[in-house]
This record gives sequence, structure tokens and C-alpha cells, in this order.
Amino acid sequence: MKNKKGFSLIELLVVVVIIAILAAIAVPIYMSYVQKARATEAQSAIAALRSTFRVHYQTFGNTENYTIEDAMEDARLGKATEKNWEFEVIGSPPKKYVATSTSEFPQGEGKQVWYDVDEAEYHGYGIDEEIDEEEVID
Repeated sequence: MKNKKGFSLIELLVVVVIIAILAAIAVPIYMSYVQKARATEAQSAIAALRSTFRVHYQTFGNTENYTIEDAMEDARLGKATEKNWEFEVIGSPPKKYVATSTSEFPQGEGKQVWYDVDEAEYHGYGIDEEIDEEEVID
């Protein structure tokens, strides 16, 4: 009687196909989680900046001489956040807070997350399913 050892080629191919199918399902889900985590970093920074602008406005009655650099210093954003994101405030008092990813950002430059004061909502990368090009802040 012949002693069979090991796996046949068909068995190995079946295993490879199953692993490929699982990877095809898991990778997009993982990337979605990564996007949401990166967007949360920007949202947290924007929330801190909003708070510093609000305090300045309540203290001095305006935000005209209060720069984004002042707000970033007062908010004490982490070095990684400052390295990954550039921040901009639109309006005085602010109507929109915008975070745009830098070249240091792991998922690429130019991703945007913004907070619209009138809507009281965050939008952009990792938050909205689809973003129209018209929605991106220039």
C-alpha cells in the first residue's frame, strides 16, 4: 500500500482561493476603519480649536486678531497632529474650521475634514461616504 503524505495541488489551490476571498473582504473594511480613525484625529483637533476660539470670543468679543497659530498654541495640539494636518478658520467669528492633510499624512496629502458651524456637523474624509468635488474647501 502506498503511503500518502502532504496535500494535493487542488487542496492547496482551494486554500489559496479562500484566503484571497477573505483578504478581498477584509482589506476594504480595514481601510474604512483607518480612514475613520484618521478623521477622528482631525475632528478632535478641530473641536479643541473651536473651544479656544469660543473662549477668545467670549473674553474679548471678537476673533479678528486671534490667528489659527494662536489657537493651535492655546489648544496644545500634539506634534503628530500638527505634522499630519494644516488648519484653517473661515470667517470672523468662525463659520468653518478646516483640516487639510499634509504630505506627512500616511493616507496622502490633500484630504480634508471640516466643521460647519451653521450645520453643527463634521464633513469630509472618513466621515461622509461620498464627497462632491464642490464640497471640498479651497
